[in-house]
Amino acid sequence: MSAVTTATAMNGSAAPPRPPVIGWLAVISVMMGIFCIVTTEILPIGLLTPIGDTFGISDGTAGLMMTVPGLLAAVAAPTVTVATRRIDRRFMLCVLMLVLALADLLAVVAPAYWVMMISRVLVGLVIGAFWSIGVGLAPRLVPEGQAGRATAVIFSAVPLGSVLGVPAGTFVGNLAGWRAAFVALGILTLLVFIALVVSAPPLPPQSVTRLTVLRTMLGTAQVRVGLAVTFLIVLAHFGTYTYVTPFLENVTHADPGLITAFLLTFGAAGIVGNFIAGALVRRALPATFTTAAGLLATATLLLPVLGTEKPGAMVLLAVWGLAYGAVPVCSQTWFLLSAPHAPEAASVLFTSSFQATISVGALAGGAVVDSTSTSTVMVLGGLAAIVMMAVARASAGAAARPCRRR
Repeated sequence: MSAVTTATAMNGSAAPPRPPVIGWLAVISVMMGIFCIVTTEILPIGLLTPIGDTFGISDGTAGLMMTVPGLLAAVAAPTVTVATRRIDRRFMLCVLMLVLALADLLAVVAPAYWVMMISRVLVGLVIGAFWSIGVGLAPRLVPEGQAGRATAVIFSAVPLGSVLGVPAGTFVGNLAGWRAAFVALGILTLLVFIALVVSAPPLPPQSVTRLTVLRTMLGTAQVRVGLAVTFLIVLAHFGTYTYVTPFLENVTHADPGLITAFLLTFGAAGIVGNFIAGALVRRALPATFTTAAGLLATATLLLPVLGTEKPGAMVLLAVWGLAYGAVPVCSQTWFLLSAPHAPEAASVLFTSSFQATISVGALAGGAVVDSTSTSTVMVLGGLAAIVMMAVARASAGAAARPCRRR
């Protein structure tokens, strides 16, 4: 099942009778909201060293900027889904954009690292809440026949955050200082808030995922396998990619401009990987997932060897991006096939597990970087991806057997 099918299934109601152009403006507004969220979440990857230098902290400690949002998002996804069941979704999306703008402002003015971490706490709350509310809204914004296309537009924000948002933010940060990148994001977030106010219709909640549904899902073998493979592959990626900038600086000896080009290459390859996986995942989920893990393992294991030269690093980052582009689609699909009767609950569980593992990966990678080197963390990430391949292959049948309704 593709991401488009997933979100459409989460909310199959017809859109209200509104001019199509207004509905599409609302879709683009939601997409841009997710773009701002994704870019804000992972922007520190491109600016890790300058932020760390500003506050006088190590790269590993700076990596907590990735740990904290993921942890908070993991908690916020199910909590907000249940707690806001009676609140209009349009109102919630607008409030969340204002909270994200506040987080960007705190980053801009942060006099100390602890203030920066408060900013990242707010980012985490927005990630979990906005995703749990926003990804299924497309069918309510446009005519029914256009819902699939609208959902695809919304989900395109995820790879675009990597291919455009992070390289652009890194470029601005290298040109005018890392705080300038958060200024730009804050302004863009406020513009998205205005766009949502103008274009989105009232969106009263139509359904709610209760905690009992999530507990039932956790009791199934298929879901537990999905949690295991997601944990291992996201650990492999974010435990290493969080520290790719220090690696490129210290091992590849790339200058800031070239690092931006490396990140752009990674993001562009990620878009390609996302579309390839979307075409293959429904009929060959285990094979697609393990192939992605194998490519990721190859890239990270070879980086300390071939990544010492700039051409080698460029090629391996392209391979890595291609592999990781498939990971969110494969992971989400695994959960959805495990619980086809509860797609919203599956999406919440996917978001929580994914974001929690981002935190663990960034934290574990930071400990390794501070105690050894960025090359060591690359090797360990590759080994984690190999373990994930073994688990996925051993449990290949689990992805194809939906759990029964209890």
